[in-house]
Amino acid sequence: MDEMTRLRLIEVARKHDLLIIEDAAYAFLEPDPPSSFIALTPERTVHVGSFSKNLATGLRLGYLIAPVTHIDRLLEAIRATTWNAPALISGLATGWIEDGTLASSEETRRWDGSERQQLCRSVLGGSFILSHRNAGFAWLPFEKGVRAEPIVTRLKDRGISACGAEPFATIVAVPQALRLAFGGIPKDELKGIFRIVREAVEEASVSYQNSGDRR
Repeated sequence: MDEMTRLRLIEVARKHDLLIIEDAAYAFLEPDPPSSFIALTPERTVHVGSFSKNLATGLRLGYLIAPVTHIDRLLEAIRATTWNAPALISGLATGWIEDGTLASSEETRRWDGSERQQLCRSVLGGSFILSHRNAGFAWLPFEKGVRAEPIVTRLKDRGISACGAEPFATIVAVPQALRLAFGGIPKDELKGIFRIVREAVEEASVSYQNSGDRR
């Protein structure tokens, strides 16, 4: 999202006295990002960050930056599910921020994600892929009539775990798409996996084209 779009959203938020929740877990994917909402309008932004995407998957540690007026209510919500972060984990994360490990990890993940995205698009076709150019995952939307569930089943039978959009959807009409997470798969295996995914999607498309249920 470019800065002009962010500024327009801030105007709407101010007009209607809305709070902006900024999910910054994947913000590191952009090497030169526009100004964040927390920088542009700190008085009405809750900025949510994480270290599990940019540093270590097993590092279950995050943070909030919020207006002073919302701190007490946010603390109540957090304490309803957890008390505090382990001191050892917090200490490790702090050290990695200070000694440059975090910055180095983010740069490495951007470079690695870019290579994986290029491979994904070369096999599956870039025009059908929705993703950030440096991400370790991608969305593969389907043509009208093709459903995700049979494709997920096909892939499972072939030893590949994938999921549709349902776990991520916030609307009743769930988009028919496949989420592919490939950040932790050895690169020398990726091309073969992407080919299997492509074949499963093509089979589903042909099946739909040949079915009598088309409308």
